Amino acid sequence: MVSPIPINVKKIWEKWNLRGFVLLSLSLQTALILGAPFRKRSPNLFVTFVIWSSYLLADWAANFAIGLIANSQGDNPFIRGPNNNGDFNSDLLAAFALEDNTLWLRHLFGLVFQVIAAFYVFIQSFPKNKLWLPTVLLFVAGIIKYAERTRALYKASLDNFKESMIKKPDPGPNYAKLMEEYSSKKDAKLPAHIELTAERRKESRTTTYVVDDGDMENNIALVRHAFHFFNIFKGLIVDLIFSFHERFESREFFHKRTAEAAFKLVAIELNFMYEALFTKVVVVHSKWGYVCRAISFSAVCTALICFQKIEKHDFHGFDVGITYTLLFGALALDSIAVFMLIFSDWTVAAVRKSCQNSCLANMLKRYITLKQSRWFVTENANPCLEWCRQLLFRRWYESVSIFNLIHYSLKECPKLSPNIFDYIFKAYINVIYLLGLKDLRDKIKYRTSKPLEKELWKFIFAQLKSKSMLADDPETARRISSARGDWILQDSEWNNSEDCRILLSYVVDVEHDQSILLWHIATEFCYNLDSPKYKDLDSNDPKYKDVLTKIEHCKTLSDYMVYLLVMQPTMMSSVAGIGQI
Repeated sequence: MVSPIPINVKKIWEKWNLRGFVLLSLSLQTALILGAPFRKRSPNLFVTFVIWSSYLLADWAANFAIGLIANSQGDNPFIRGPNNNGDFNSDLLAAFALEDNTLWLRHLFGLVFQVIAAFYVFIQSFPKNKLWLPTVLLFVAGIIKYAERTRALYKASLDNFKESMIKKPDPGPNYAKLMEEYSSKKDAKLPAHIELTAERRKESRTTTYVVDDGDMENNIALVRHAFHFFNIFKGLIVDLIFSFHERFESREFFHKRTAEAAFKLVAIELNFMYEALFTKVVVVHSKWGYVCRAISFSAVCTALICFQKIEKHDFHGFDVGITYTLLFGALALDSIAVFMLIFSDWTVAAVRKSCQNSCLANMLKRYITLKQSRWFVTENANPCLEWCRQLLFRRWYESVSIFNLIHYSLKECPKLSPNIFDYIFKAYINVIYLLGLKDLRDKIKYRTSKPLEKELWKFIFAQLKSKSMLADDPETARRISSARGDWILQDSEWNNSEDCRILLSYVVDVEHDQSILLWHIATEFCYNLDSPKYKDLDSNDPKYKDVLTKIEHCKTLSDYMVYLLVMQPTMMSSVAGIGQI
């Protein structure tokens, strides 16, 4: 029977399959460690797709390479020995989605079976393997890297994440013992009475969290304060209930901050949250993490030195080049990881107040300055350098994702008089719907983004600040959070009119998702009616300019809320009445 694969193709595959997959595995790991930061710096779906593909293919390529090595047995002992990069995974992307963290047990089994397979391949190379020492060193480094990833997935899994935050229960006063002592003193005719202390009034409450003068202008102090509140409010991810002291402390802190300072703090806090859930940073920034990282880096360096000193006359020159590429590649990836370990927000948060003037602290201050928002860049900055700085160092892409439901409906609704192209388009939509790609296609086509303006943030922060001043107790805070626009209608000039009472029924007596859609439709109508009027007027007039700015803010927030509702429903699923659109 004639083989469907030509003999020449088979020979090329047999000669280059192992070399190709080893280099592919290194390339994927390189793409991950260099490209992972761009996931939070760019909303581009192509960038996300490249990172996602590298994340999925990296493990597959390493496993396939190990299978090829095991299958080759004694055919190529050289390349079997120094194969080293299969278990070198990125520190910056342990999980691509929150669901990946729940699969930590599967990764643990993967670690066990990969160790067994690699050990089997290593045993098969004896007694002719002259590269056993660098192989053992790289084997240890690979196990450490894979174990770090598994540990990071375990700590970021929501169940363990929640359990790690639950504090030891405070039993409070021992009332049984108190009453027993009270009764004993009464029986002994000794003076005894119980005094009830009322809860302190709002005006007399004090906070124990100290903020020094100038902290908001000090980059290291900013990171330290953000880390403090991150450790409190990361409980929002797992729906933990905060204590009265935590709520009061946070509210008092942000009441005294400007909108710009609050923006810096929240950006750093969210960056901590992202890294805790999707990277190895929590595992690496620990005592054992530092020890393991030192062992791993030393093992790679030692393996390179050992390989350089070994006689290589029995090996093919191209194979020697591949192995040097793997070793230097592993060393470069580890060096980048060590650099990012040192110059990270987690290292800055660990700097004590007494060490803020040290040499390391000054270096960290300058590095953190590179991460600042575009809002705080001087006007005379070089545009090219500023673009590079934002691309390489900023914490997030500083844009608001928006989705307009009216525009989407007009584009997607069937035409009254369809033609042949409309039928083809309908068939295309049905096909991608069956393949489960309709949501992805809608996100690519209809999701857009616009830069987050400083004025919009100031408006949001001012509104949150004014509402928080009313939230003296959890019940009031709950009422404020569940408001659906009825407060602004009740505070308006036509509150007592019949039109207002009719409109309130449509705002209050509906589910939360329906309320968002109603306000979105109303905002779209008002925007298209009023916006052209003010745009035609004198743009230099502060009065009209302020009104036009508020109109644009309403439009942006409306489109953003619908984007969350339609394309990110999991971010709003904890709100009562939210369903899949």
